[in-house]
Amino acid sequence: MNATRRTFLQATGVGLGMTAAGTGRAAPSDRIQVGFIGLGGQGTGRLNEFLRHADVDAAAVCDLDKTHLERAAAVVEKARGTRPEQFHDFRKLLERKDLDAVMIATPDHWHALPTVTACQAGKDVFVEKPLAYSIGEGRAMARAADRYKRVTQMGNHIHNDRTTYRRVVEIVRAGMLGKIHRVDCSLVTGSRPMPEGHGGAPPAELDYDFWQGPAPKKPYNSLRSHFTYRYFWDYSGGALIDFWCHYTDVAYWALDLKAPLSVASAGGRWGVTDSGETPDILQVVCEYPELVLTWTLHPYGRPGFDSMGSGVIFQGSAATLVVNYDRYEVYVKGKRQEDFRPPAPSIADSPGHIREFLNAIKSREKTTCNVDYGHRLTKAGLIANLAFRTGERLHWDDEHERFTGRTKANDLVMRRYRKPWKLPAV
Repeated sequence: MNATRRTFLQATGVGLGMTAAGTGRAAPSDRIQVGFIGLGGQGTGRLNEFLRHADVDAAAVCDLDKTHLERAAAVVEKARGTRPEQFHDFRKLLERKDLDAVMIATPDHWHALPTVTACQAGKDVFVEKPLAYSIGEGRAMARAADRYKRVTQMGNHIHNDRTTYRRVVEIVRAGMLGKIHRVDCSLVTGSRPMPEGHGGAPPAELDYDFWQGPAPKKPYNSLRSHFTYRYFWDYSGGALIDFWCHYTDVAYWALDLKAPLSVASAGGRWGVTDSGETPDILQVVCEYPELVLTWTLHPYGRPGFDSMGSGVIFQGSAATLVVNYDRYEVYVKGKRQEDFRPPAPSIADSPGHIREFLNAIKSREKTTCNVDYGHRLTKAGLIANLAFRTGERLHWDDEHERFTGRTKANDLVMRRYRKPWKLPAV
């Protein structure tokens, strides 16, 4: 729905949540026109998830790989019976006046530009995690959403698509674990090297120069695009930043964490032999006021609690709680509490991560994973990677969003864009 139609619906009190009588489908006046930018594996998955909602029209799709673009158009045609308009350049897609929102599932180094430009164009934004490639870009995205009064949601779906985190937040806030001074996060990576890549000319269907965008210009290699881009510093921050938001979210939510005071990281790409650059084994220590949060990136995860796999451990003075996406366990002095009784639920269950975003487009209320929260959550993971890359324990001044002391990490707070790309001023 465009701004005029949205204003009319809010003034008259009709359309919000209504469906056409007897059909189970959304009334024409209540439909949401969405453009989809970035349609690789994650983007196509998100496209299918959006299309499960009857009030969504996938009006336009955009990708720099013609194979992805054609696949996405076919998905929409099968679901809705009409083909969406196809775009190569996201800026052309954003010129469509009828679009209410965009979904951005590009590689990390392409999150900021489309998000800021979409906000300026009056579109609401759903953008995948991690929020941004760099801290400065994340701040620009949050400023743009605020200045242009856009509804946003970062694609950290575990926050809303599982009830587990809600129950853990209630337990922590109720004080049932006692005073918490330590939280351990761990990610089980396995020992899977990247496949062998190849150079030469980029495939005809991929606009590789445009794909590199604001990142440094590098010769084509098949590993530098699509899924494995995340293991190269030019485009992302490896497995740590890929999963940081998923697991630290429950700690940030439960303890209302802000930015860390200091961060140190140690590790390397030790468990695999391939051409990737980001570490597959890493230990991160984040200092917060009266709290230490650690992050273990390892093929086998953190020692102990192996049956839980990747997860988060809250160590309190009265009890310890370990949680993954689907379940939690509580221990006292090493003994699992089989009869543990959590407090009565106090956090309402979510309608779903995407549904929450769609509802907010209509109501103009903030979502629970808006870009401001996404920036707060992503920031510490980006700092952890900078600590690893500089080999320093970094001390962070969050008010000014820079590091204290003389450190080359300040040169990396905001990425330098390759010409002619430039992040719009906000």
